Amino acid sequence: MKLYIKQKTFTFVDRFSIKNEVGEDVYWVEGEVFSFGKRLHVYDMSGKEIVFIEQQLLKFMPRYNIYINGACVAELRKELSFFLPKYFISGPDWNVSGEFCGHDYEITQSDQRIAVISKEWMTWGDRYELNIVNQQDEILALAVVLTIDCVLANASS
Repeated sequence: MKLYIKQKTFTFVDRFSIKNEVGEDVYWVEGEVFSFGKRLHVYDMSGKEIVFIEQQLLKFMPRYNIYINGACVAELRKELSFFLPKYFISGPDWNVSGEFCGHDYEITQSDQRIAVISKEWMTWGDRYELNIVNQQDEILALAVVLTIDCVLANASS
Protein backbone atom coordinates (compact mmCIF):
# COMPACT_ATOMS: atom_id res chain seq x y z
CA MET A 1 0.00 0.00 0.00
CA LYS A 2 1.22 3.49 -0.75
CA LEU A 3 0.68 6.84 0.92
CA TYR A 4 1.69 10.20 -0.50
CA ILE A 5 2.80 13.02 1.75
CA LYS A 6 2.84 16.47 0.22
CA GLN A 7 3.81 19.35 2.42
CA LYS A 8 2.47 22.67 1.31
CA THR A 9 4.99 25.33 0.51
CA PHE A 10 4.95 28.88 1.87
CA THR A 11 3.04 28.08 5.06
CA PHE A 12 3.86 29.20 8.58
CA VAL A 13 2.01 26.32 10.23
CA ASP A 14 2.65 22.64 9.58
CA ARG A 15 -0.61 21.48 8.02
CA PHE A 16 -0.83 19.06 5.17
CA SER A 17 -2.79 16.07 3.96
CA ILE A 18 -1.74 12.52 3.22
CA LYS A 19 -3.26 10.83 0.20
CA ASN A 20 -3.71 7.23 -0.90
CA GLU A 21 -2.81 5.73 -4.28
CA VAL A 22 -5.92 7.09 -5.99
CA GLY A 23 -5.36 10.64 -4.72
CA GLU A 24 -7.96 10.67 -1.93
CA ASP A 25 -7.14 12.35 1.37
CA VAL A 26 -6.86 9.67 4.07
CA TYR A 27 -5.13 11.62 6.88
CA TRP A 28 -4.25 15.19 7.71
CA VAL A 29 -1.39 16.42 9.84
CA GLU A 30 -1.34 19.58 11.93
CA GLY A 31 1.51 21.03 13.97
CA GLU A 32 1.16 23.15 17.07
CA VAL A 33 2.33 26.71 16.53
CA PHE A 34 2.86 27.95 20.07
CA SER A 35 4.37 24.99 21.89
CA PHE A 36 7.72 24.21 23.41
CA GLY A 37 9.24 21.62 21.15
CA LYS A 38 7.72 20.16 18.02
CA ARG A 39 4.27 18.57 18.30
CA LEU A 40 2.31 16.98 15.49
CA HIS A 41 -1.19 15.56 15.43
CA VAL A 42 -2.36 13.11 12.75
CA TYR A 43 -6.11 12.80 12.19
CA ASP A 44 -8.20 10.46 10.08
CA MET A 45 -10.79 12.03 7.80
CA SER A 46 -13.50 11.79 10.47
CA GLY A 47 -11.39 14.09 12.69
CA LYS A 48 -10.25 11.42 15.16
CA GLU A 49 -6.67 11.85 16.33
CA ILE A 50 -4.78 8.64 15.61
CA VAL A 51 -1.17 9.76 16.15
CA PHE A 52 0.44 12.34 18.40
CA ILE A 53 4.17 13.04 18.07
CA GLU A 54 5.94 15.02 20.78
CA GLN A 55 9.53 16.18 20.98
CA GLN A 56 11.27 15.52 24.29
CA LEU A 57 12.91 18.71 25.49
CA LEU A 58 16.33 19.24 27.06
CA LYS A 59 17.97 16.30 25.28
CA PHE A 60 21.40 16.49 23.66
CA MET A 61 20.23 14.67 20.54
CA PRO A 62 16.64 14.83 19.18
CA ARG A 63 14.13 12.47 20.80
CA TYR A 64 10.46 12.09 20.04
CA ASN A 65 7.66 10.04 21.57
CA ILE A 66 5.06 8.54 19.25
CA TYR A 67 1.57 7.97 20.63
CA ILE A 68 -1.07 5.94 18.80
CA ASN A 69 -4.62 6.17 20.11
CA GLY A 70 -3.29 7.77 23.31
CA ALA A 71 -0.66 5.11 24.14
CA CYS A 72 3.09 5.70 23.77
CA VAL A 73 4.19 2.98 21.34
CA ALA A 74 7.65 4.15 20.29
CA GLU A 75 10.50 6.53 20.96
CA LEU A 76 12.62 7.74 18.06
CA ARG A 77 16.14 8.95 18.87
CA LYS A 78 18.72 10.42 16.57
CA GLU A 79 22.10 8.93 17.45
CA LEU A 80 25.37 10.85 17.46
CA SER A 81 27.24 9.99 14.28
CA PHE A 82 30.03 11.66 12.37
CA PHE A 83 29.17 10.64 8.82
CA LEU A 84 25.56 9.61 8.29
CA PRO A 85 22.62 10.24 10.63
CA LYS A 86 21.39 7.20 12.53
CA TYR A 87 17.99 6.72 14.11
CA PHE A 88 16.98 4.21 16.76
CA ILE A 89 13.33 3.31 17.33
CA SER A 90 12.55 1.69 20.65
CA GLY A 91 9.22 -0.03 21.03
CA PRO A 92 8.66 -1.91 17.77
CA ASP A 93 12.41 -2.73 17.40
CA TRP A 94 12.60 -1.23 13.92
CA ASN A 95 15.75 -0.09 12.13
CA VAL A 96 15.90 2.88 9.77
CA SER A 97 18.65 3.23 7.18
CA GLY A 98 19.35 5.12 3.99
CA GLU A 99 19.74 8.68 2.75
CA PHE A 100 17.61 10.77 5.11
CA CYS A 101 18.32 14.23 3.70
CA GLY A 102 17.29 13.00 0.25
CA HIS A 103 14.24 11.25 1.73
CA ASP A 104 15.31 7.87 0.35
CA TYR A 105 15.37 5.31 3.15
CA GLU A 106 13.73 2.17 4.46
CA ILE A 107 12.36 0.83 7.72
CA THR A 108 13.17 -2.80 8.53
CA GLN A 109 12.71 -5.30 11.34
CA SER A 110 15.02 -8.33 11.51
CA ASP A 111 16.04 -7.72 7.88
CA GLN A 112 12.39 -7.75 6.77
CA ARG A 113 11.24 -4.62 4.96
CA ILE A 114 8.45 -2.71 6.71
CA ALA A 115 8.33 0.39 4.50
CA VAL A 116 10.26 2.40 1.93
CA ILE A 117 10.16 6.19 1.71
CA SER A 118 11.29 8.00 -1.42
CA LYS A 119 11.09 11.58 -2.55
CA GLU A 120 9.30 12.38 -5.76
CA TRP A 121 11.20 14.87 -7.86
CA MET A 122 9.79 17.56 -10.14
CA THR A 123 6.84 18.37 -7.87
CA TRP A 124 5.79 21.69 -6.36
CA GLY A 125 6.84 21.45 -2.73
CA ASP A 126 8.08 18.32 -1.08
CA ARG A 127 6.23 15.12 -1.95
CA TYR A 128 7.13 11.72 -0.58
CA GLU A 129 5.92 8.23 -1.38
CA LEU A 130 5.59 5.87 1.56
CA ASN A 131 5.33 2.27 0.37
CA ILE A 132 4.23 0.03 3.26
CA VAL A 133 4.50 -3.75 2.95
CA ASN A 134 1.82 -4.75 5.51
CA GLN A 135 -1.26 -2.67 6.21
CA GLN A 136 -1.01 -3.33 9.97
CA ASP A 137 2.20 -1.25 10.01
CA GLU A 138 0.64 1.72 8.21
CA ILE A 139 0.03 4.07 11.15
CA LEU A 140 3.34 3.49 12.93
CA ALA A 141 5.36 3.65 9.69
CA LEU A 142 3.65 6.94 8.84
CA ALA A 143 4.42 8.26 12.33
CA VAL A 144 8.10 7.29 12.02
CA VAL A 145 8.42 9.04 8.66
CA LEU A 146 6.74 12.19 9.99
CA THR A 147 9.02 12.14 13.04
CA ILE A 148 12.18 11.86 10.93
CA ASP A 149 10.85 14.75 8.84
CA CYS A 150 10.49 16.79 12.06
CA VAL A 151 14.11 16.07 12.99
CA LEU A 152 15.32 17.07 9.53
CA ALA A 153 13.20 20.26 9.52
CA ASN A 154 14.50 21.32 12.94
CA ALA A 155 18.09 20.68 11.84
CA SER A 156 17.70 22.89 8.77
CA SER A 157 16.11 25.80 10.62
